[in-house]
Formats: sequence, C-alpha cells, structure tokens
Amino acid sequence: MNPSFSPAVVLLPLIALLAGAAVPFQAGSNAALGRLLGHPLWATLVSLSVSVLMVLPALWLMRAPAPQVAALAQAPWWAWFGGVAGVAYITAALILTPRLGAAGFIVCVVAGQVLSSLAIDQWGLMGLPERPVNLLRLLGVGLIVAGMLVVQWGTASSR
Repeated sequence: MNPSFSPAVVLLPLIALLAGAAVPFQAGSNAALGRLLGHPLWATLVSLSVSVLMVLPALWLMRAPAPQVAALAQAPWWAWFGGVAGVAYITAALILTPRLGAAGFIVCVVAGQVLSSLAIDQWGLMGLPERPVNLLRLLGVGLIVAGMLVVQWGTASSR
C-alpha cells in the first residue's frame, strides 16, 4: 500500500461531495419557503432557525464543551463574516434559484467559491496557510468558469 494513501484520501472528499450535493436541495427548499412566506428574508430566518434547531442536539450528542465566550473578544474582525455570508447565500439562493434553475445557480456559486478560494489560498487569508497560485490551478479555475458560462448559455438557449 502506498504510504501516502489513507482512507481519508477517499472519505473526506466523498463527505465533501455529499455535502455539496445537498446544496441545490437547500436552494430549492429555501426558494419554496420564500414563495410560501411571501418574502425571501422570512425564508432566510426560518432556514437559519432550522439550522440552530439541528445544531443544538448535535452539540448535546457530541458532548461538546461549553463555548469560550470570553475568547470572542479576541476574534479577528473577519471571524464574524460566516454569519453574514450565510444570510447572503441563503437569500440569494432563494431569490435566484427559481430564475436561474438549480444547476444555473449552483454552477455560479461554485465558480464564485473557487475564484475567492484561490485568492484566500494565494495570500493565506482568514488564518489559512498560503498555497500559491500556479498555472495548473489557474487552468482548473478557468475550466470551472468556462463550465459556468456553458451551463448558463445552455440554460438560456433551452428557454
């Protein structure tokens, strides 16, 4: 067996793949909530409330220690961005998914995620290690952006 191969090499990407597969369903369900509730922000609030209700039992089952609330005072300014990004993403998803379709919306999201991830890696932003951009990484990102354009073009031509 190759010493650099471990079950995590397959398992971790598989878990990420499954998590990613859930995202279009999240976008679709939130879009339905937005229609039912009459405004996208009510659907965002309901979605985030369900998230809280899912996390609380998980914390209890995992016997997670109490949070170190005092440590929040030392948090960098960007540590709060996750909550802001979550609201922006959920609201955008429920507004745009009905207009772009699930695939159209998600392919744009993925392209945006990869582009910003490349910048995060390049400069080691948000406390992550630097992983410099190179030609192969740029080529991969270019293919993703090209794929996004092809999906949008294919969606527009099928209407």
